[in-house]
Amino acid sequence: MRFAQTVGLVAALATGLMGASVAYAAEIKAAVPKTVDIQEMTWPELKAALAAGKTTALFYTGGTEQRGPQNIIAGHNYIGREMSKHIAEKLGNAIAMPVMPFSPTNADPENPGNIGLSVDILGEVMEYVSEQAIANGFKNVVLMGDSGGGQGPDGMYDKLAKKLEAKWAPKGVHVIYVSAPYISAREAYAKIIAAKGLPNGSHGGLEDTSEMMYLETLPGNSNWVRKDQLPNTEGTPLGKGRGADAANYPHIGITGDARMASVELGKLRHEMKVNGAVKDIQAMLAAKK
Repeated sequence: MRFAQTVGLVAALATGLMGASVAYAAEIKAAVPKTVDIQEMTWPELKAALAAGKTTALFYTGGTEQRGPQNIIAGHNYIGREMSKHIAEKLGNAIAMPVMPFSPTNADPENPGNIGLSVDILGEVMEYVSEQAIANGFKNVVLMGDSGGGQGPDGMYDKLAKKLEAKWAPKGVHVIYVSAPYISAREAYAKIIAAKGLPNGSHGGLEDTSEMMYLETLPGNSNWVRKDQLPNTEGTPLGKGRGADAANYPHIGITGDARMASVELGKLRHEMKVNGAVKDIQAMLAAKK
């Protein structure tokens, strides 16, 4: 048989097999899964969920970061996972994407545990995975985060959302940044803490520790907070920084004081963050229609 004939035969066979594969794939069906976590789905289940209208992708960034002697280093990531799932469940039309495990932070040998990315690199990764979600069939992409760096008005998250929105809105796809979990919900919670006469903090303090204490009580979670270390969690007061004005305070990786952290305070904080996010997502996407 001549070479050209052989090539033609192989091409025809390959085309036939490809057609059969496509037809076979189209026959694979699955029910809409109960889970809202994309990592716990098969591709037929994800396809079914998308077809059922679960077309909002939630990207919640976490971070690998020390959080004092009492909190595990994966705290931001584990909180982010629970935040995404609980927000998706309340929205009813959303799916939780994998949590980004790195955030803008820098390693510190005095309090080891920080493994960070620059804001620019994080932005590039978020842009790429957002468009990957769109390529999979999602119609809305929501950007949120549990760690600082790039958040707030005109921060990286905000600018990225606006950039992608301008690109994809003409095609009926929307991208938004929701700051409520990191900014407005935390500010509202800080007022409640102050009214109770409790110390406010920004990193590893009462707020963070309480939320982790609450979330570790949920099924599948445990031992996120080392309770025996709570007496050692009076850190640098909020606003003192780590310069000369903080010389008289212990540098234990905490800004604030976690000694009075509790499950009850953590539940309140978590629910305020979830509810704030749900409210803003619904309002912002409704405004896009």
